Amino acid sequence: MGNSLFAEYEDVCGREELFGARFLSSAERTELLDAFLSCCVWVPIYYLWRPNLKDEADNHLVELAIGGGAAAIVTANKRDFARAELLFPQLSIQTAGELLAERKF
Repeated sequence: MGNSLFAEYEDVCGREELFGARFLSSAERTELLDAFLSCCVWVPIYYLWRPNLKDEADNHLVELAIGGGAAAIVTANKRDFARAELLFPQLSIQTAGELLAERKF
């Protein structure tokens, strides 16, 4: 977890228009986010790899993954990661379904 990703999660969880009266209340979303964050490992980023992804806002995810030694980035948006100019062969980009199928959960 890093500062940019934390801010993104916090912002999405706080958007009432996404949740309305469905699913979880604002207090429940805050509690869930707090529980999730308590399990995260915070990774300081001291460099900017800038793999030049199609969506500039996704570059920090690659930097965070490389800095934290992650094996994969799990996303529903694989397309934006496919055309990076700077490649990291040790880092796979997978959907949640692909990760689960690989792990045989």
